[in-house]
Amino acid sequence: MKNFIIDNSDGVFFGTFPALSEAGFINACSCRLHGESILKEGMFNLALHVGDDNALVIKNREKLAKALGLDAQKFTTCEQVHGSNVAVVDEKLVGKGALRLDDTILGTDALVTNIKDVPLLLFYADCTPVLLADPVTKCIGLAHAGWRGTVAKIVQKTVQVMVDNYAVKPENIIAAIGPSIGACCYEVDDFVRDKAVGYEAFFAPVEAKPGHYMLDLWGLNGKMLEEMGVKKENITTSGICTADNHELFCSYRAENGKTGRMGVCLSIK
Repeated sequence: MKNFIIDNSDGVFFGTFPALSEAGFINACSCRLHGESILKEGMFNLALHVGDDNALVIKNREKLAKALGLDAQKFTTCEQVHGSNVAVVDEKLVGKGALRLDDTILGTDALVTNIKDVPLLLFYADCTPVLLADPVTKCIGLAHAGWRGTVAKIVQKTVQVMVDNYAVKPENIIAAIGPSIGACCYEVDDFVRDKAVGYEAFFAPVEAKPGHYMLDLWGLNGKMLEEMGVKKENITTSGICTADNHELFCSYRAENGKTGRMGVCLSIK
């Protein structure tokens, strides 16, 4: 079984993690193909905050929901400010940001819930999506882990919220790290490295550029999950770099900031 597969339904292309699917969780990392957008022709942009036409974004979201058998009006989103706040999605928060940007959950970069058929939906264009699901308690978490969120330990905080609210045992969690910029392409400097004390092993020095490093966000987030008690064998990485594959996924760096956002969706069947 492959760790990550590209699939399509009704002309909508997305990647999925079989480990999550087989455990009873709908999951999808959307591709950039066959959508409608004023940013770039044919772009399947799912974010309302990047200057696209709102009606077209909602149309793309509806297409994704239909492809996954979900209700687009229940998509639950957050502001994503590159922080580490985690929100618990209860009945009052279901559908926040589904249709309007000003309705989203503010100041938040990760969501958790145990409500069935409520799809969490976050947006990415190089930052790392981390999907978490516990098949025992039937709850899920979805985190937006750019370098700032990663060094602020957003994945550990998300796991802790799942533990505190749903009595999750970390060793039962199935974790998946979605398409995002890889260590092959993600160059950072001392400013970033100095924020990650204790995790210097995930910063490979660039020989020709003193003070510069190639950052492995996949490995760093995986290590942080293991520190919380998530089993290494339960952590799957797609292994797809968005910058190297920007014909298939949105990449902020490869496209000089002029791009849409892929959506990563996680829901309990």
